[in-house]
Amino acid sequence: MQQVKLISTENNLCFSLSGEIDSATSEDFYAQVYAAYCNDKKDVVFDCANLTFIDSTTLGTFVKLFKQIKGDGKRMVLKKLQPRILKLFEICALDTIMEIER
Repeated sequence: MQQVKLISTENNLCFSLSGEIDSATSEDFYAQVYAAYCNDKKDVVFDCANLTFIDSTTLGTFVKLFKQIKGDGKRMVLKKLQPRILKLFEICALDTIMEIER
């Protein structure tokens, strides 16, 4: 089960992600993040410390969000990715275009 929680809105929109985000939940994940972003267009930070699993659909969702946020001149940052999730971003070379704090 996935949980997306908006934890800060002062300087940026900081979302705490936990659990699993996969093809069954990625549309809901996208809708929650995008609605908050459209309401308050700021840099977006994802705290992924408690995110345990993502699949290729979720990678695509991150790319979609990245393009929309970057298109508005804002930043998207992924923080505290677990090693196996970071590996997915590296395999797809997304770590070369997205900002990932290690």
